[in-house]
Amino acid sequence: MEWTDEALVLGAAKHGESSVIVDLLTRDRGRHRGLVRGGASSRMRGVMQAGNRVAVVWRGRLAEHLGTVTVELLDANAASAMADPERLLALAALCAVAAGALPEREAHPEVFLASLPVIALLRDDSASLADVAAALVHWELGVLGALGYGLDLSACAVTGQTDALAFVSPRTGRAVSREGAGAYAERLLVLPGFVTGRGPIDRDDVIAGFDLSGYFLERSVFVPNRQRLPPARMRFVDMLARMAPVHRPG
Repeated sequence: MEWTDEALVLGAAKHGESSVIVDLLTRDRGRHRGLVRGGASSRMRGVMQAGNRVAVVWRGRLAEHLGTVTVELLDANAASAMADPERLLALAALCAVAAGALPEREAHPEVFLASLPVIALLRDDSASLADVAAALVHWELGVLGALGYGLDLSACAVTGQTDALAFVSPRTGRAVSREGAGAYAERLLVLPGFVTGRGPIDRDDVIAGFDLSGYFLERSVFVPNRQRLPPARMRFVDMLARMAPVHRPG
């Protein structure tokens, strides 16, 4: 059997003397692993970096086999981010969440396609780190939706109003307005305005956005699979928390 696709490298682990087992997010076949012969060589080491976009040819006797993979570099995203540790950490966080959250060999083309503009933003020098972080929050919420755990942020679960949405119920994943929250506001998760396109992008709101997406990723995806949120994601959020407050108009 043989197929071709494009993919993002999510990670690679050395196998034997010179090969690696690469973890890929393919466009049409979801997460897929394969053996890259010679993948540990100095020539291929740069290609195997997480976040790179590659052209893939997979070959195997049976579809369920690990198979062998040949890869050709299309976009050296990791090298582009290498000069900026903060952006490199954001790229690592995206790859780690995808690797941990997405089931292997389950097609999610929408997640692959949504990853590309986030990575493009990482490579855009005119984009602030707050812009990058906000895009990553939106991407994580999209991953939840792709896996069947999307939040309902269309209207307040209590009053039905569509404006002044400020919270999300940790139980139902539905939005709640300030009026609807009442005395229960402290028990709810904060819904930053930028998530619904109605507020600015600043550091504190972005961190609240990660708290929101992280809560549901952990509860619905990672903990049921006996995992925790990836360390790379936690390091990125911690890094944001240590930064001086930043503000970009919404």
